[in-house]
Amino acid sequence: MPNSVLIKAILQSYIDTFNKGDAQAVAALFADDATVEDPVGSLVKQGREELLAFYKNAIATGAKLTLDAPIRASHGEAGAMAFTAQIGQLKVRVIDVMTINDAGKITSMKAYFGPDDIIQPIKDSHGEADARAFIAQI
Repeated sequence: MPNSVLIKAILQSYIDTFNKGDAQAVAALFADDATVEDPVGSLVKQGREELLAFYKNAIATGAKLTLDAPIRASHGEAGAMAFTAQIGQLKVRVIDVMTINDAGKITSMKAYFGPDDIIQPIKDSHGEADARAFIAQI
């Protein structure tokens, strides 16, 4: 079972690798059969191909991730982190929860955020805030 030091390091590596814009390296942090549910309630992505496609799309938005608090690790195989994803002027407050296997690979990631967590929402063609438009992009 991975220890808390390893879990925290893997989650920090996720942030750092994402911010470097390398979707291939982000996907490599995951086990071959890993799942990503981002946001929770959306279609679950599973396996290397789906995760790579997801992260290519997410990185292409220009998103940058900034931790809002220290990364937390459980006594088991999970860790969590609160961060802000910034895409241009848009900011989204997110909590990711990840599980890590004995090989040090992420086996699952769930991202918790919703329309109320979008600080500066996207405007639609009528100038109205439409958080669903942002969520649909990812």
